Amino acid sequence: MEGFKTKYVKDDLGAIMKQEKTIIKIRNLQRYYKTGQVTVKALNGVSFEIKKGEFIAIMGASGSGKTTLLRILGLIDKPTKGEYTINNLNVVDLPEEERNCYRLTQLGYVFQDYALINEMSASENVYILSLMEGRSKKESLITAKEALGKVGLGDKLDRIPDHLSGGEKQRVAVARAIAKKPKILFADEPCANLDTRTSEQVLEVLKTLNKKFGQTIVMVTHEPWHTKYVSRVIELNDGLVIKDKKLRGLIKDKKSAPKKSSFRKRSKT
Repeated sequence: MEGFKTKYVKDDLGAIMKQEKTIIKIRNLQRYYKTGQVTVKALNGVSFEIKKGEFIAIMGASGSGKTTLLRILGLIDKPTKGEYTINNLNVVDLPEEERNCYRLTQLGYVFQDYALINEMSASENVYILSLMEGRSKKESLITAKEALGKVGLGDKLDRIPDHLSGGEKQRVAVARAIAKKPKILFADEPCANLDTRTSEQVLEVLKTLNKKFGQTIVMVTHEPWHTKYVSRVIELNDGLVIKDKKLRGLIKDKKSAPKKSSFRKRSKT
């Protein structure tokens, strides 16, 4: 673990990551499965790039390859063939231990079913991963409170999942994912089990994380109306990209915005 941190983790890559605008690059990504004598081409040559600060919706009909793509992007699965880099790091060929550590420390995940522990409070569900990474309980609790505050649950730290609504549970899941300040947040149909009103609340949280904090988000969804929250749509069909449309620009870093000059041209007298 320590050797991995020295090579890959944020503290050592900070300067590089700030300069690198393109965070994800994939080239000719393929994923084939064999079912008996039949080869299923879940992904059949997918290529695109994602810039830091984008909010991406990956869309497509059932069986189009969108979940397979997200699993590969999130380092849960490996491609059969193709290139995949995050901040110029070839993550496909990482040794398994380093790959797992990178996934744990650098990436965040939000699943359909919340994946919360019922016996734990909201804050405990968020900081448990931090404890697993070796941080102290005090530090982990501070991080959890900050993350829950970002998703509007700062007043429900001690609530267990059974005392939270569906939307609140999903927001706890989002807080858990962002607590470690991941470079990329992956969301696999985060509103699949929610009604429209609650879905809007969760999507507003994701949009705020993207716009206010510059969080890069890659979300799988099948709902067309969800696209009003994102900056770009990538649509798949039969394992291929059939549409890649930009809906709005990237969130600009306020620190890098040029300052208005205070110089005033003096009129001739």
